[in-house]
Amino acid sequence: MTTPIHASALRIGMFVHLNVGWMSHPFPLSSFKLTSSEQIETIRSLGLTRLTWSPERSDVEQPAVETAGATGVAAAAADEEEAPKPLDVRQLARMALQAQLEIAQRCERQFTEACRDLRRTNDKVLTDPAAANAEAQLLARALLDKMLVEGEPCLRVLGEMSSDRHASHALNVTVVSLMLGRQLNIPVDVLMELGVGALMHDVGKIALPDRVRLPREDFNAGEAALYRDHVAQGLILGRRMGLSADAQLVIAQHHELADGSGFPSALMLPRMSLPARIVALVNRYDNLCNAASPAHSITPHEALSRLFAQCRSKFDETLLSGFIKMMGIYPPGSVVQLSDERFAMVMTVNAAHPLKPRVLVYDPSVPLEEAVHLDLEKTPQLGIRRSLKPVQLPGRALDYLKPRQRISYFFDVESAPREDVAEEAAA
Repeated sequence: MTTPIHASALRIGMFVHLNVGWMSHPFPLSSFKLTSSEQIETIRSLGLTRLTWSPERSDVEQPAVETAGATGVAAAAADEEEAPKPLDVRQLARMALQAQLEIAQRCERQFTEACRDLRRTNDKVLTDPAAANAEAQLLARALLDKMLVEGEPCLRVLGEMSSDRHASHALNVTVVSLMLGRQLNIPVDVLMELGVGALMHDVGKIALPDRVRLPREDFNAGEAALYRDHVAQGLILGRRMGLSADAQLVIAQHHELADGSGFPSALMLPRMSLPARIVALVNRYDNLCNAASPAHSITPHEALSRLFAQCRSKFDETLLSGFIKMMGIYPPGSVVQLSDERFAMVMTVNAAHPLKPRVLVYDPSVPLEEAVHLDLEKTPQLGIRRSLKPVQLPGRALDYLKPRQRISYFFDVESAPREDVAEEAAA
């Protein structure tokens, strides 16, 4: 439960909710516990009017409104009040589930906001290219600032998103590319160029007809040539925007391949920039998972397997190894069968523990709104036995887990409280 509060009443220890878009403030999260006076001053400087806080998640008592004689009565009541009872396992499980739902909703909301901002940026590319560059810089910086926090951000699959698929693709590529760059300890200034380049890597498709915006196997010769020309058109627009040389290289090289079989220049690996190598890899992964026709899309597990088994010569081997390590054998969105035979869907992967993701478990005795989320890192008795295609699921499990037709990714940097207790009970 949240309670409205004025910024002047903020104190260290309060768990506050800023209730504004994630790009409207400099903090990694919009909901967090205040730990310093500097945070309070920053919030006050923002002039927020929709500020709320959660007393039950705070380390300070709720401010009381004193009236005549109330102090003595309150003190007597406090003396008689029993010590709070410890939460039982079911309550802990509900708290953990609620926390997971809140995180998922926050990620989906932030993904939608970022897609909206990216569409607005793309709308300005032709009419006000300098402004488009500035907005791309702001969006890349916002993503990077919130990703470069203490601890390991987790990659999370989202629900079915209604955002424009072209903006979704660019944002998918950007989020995963930045996650990979962070995992590989790439310097922050290079990550920034990577972020801007990834956001704008398909800017040359702005004027293309919808049919040729996504690669298709049934292109005729003219359509294939038009599709390939988006790289050259992107470079023209990138120069008009005033993008940096490194960001322009991402646009120019995101379809080049390490063995020289890419386009438009058939470059070999040594001539490709590091950010371009990363975007080329992640771009291929996203196109496999989100093909122009859903019938041609493959599962995240299949996409990763294909990159490893069939495409190792086409990508930087160091980056490919790092990508597989980060995504795990079963990337978010994969449908799996656990070692106890239950069906599940991988929801979140922590790069520090990629073989032990968090999964949503199918249990016909539990309503979907109370579905069990298991962190396999904290349930060592369980593991993943195999990956499945959605069509291999029984009908009820398919309806319950709802595998995504389009895969969208975002990241979160906050864990639910006391998850280990709740998950041990659920297991």
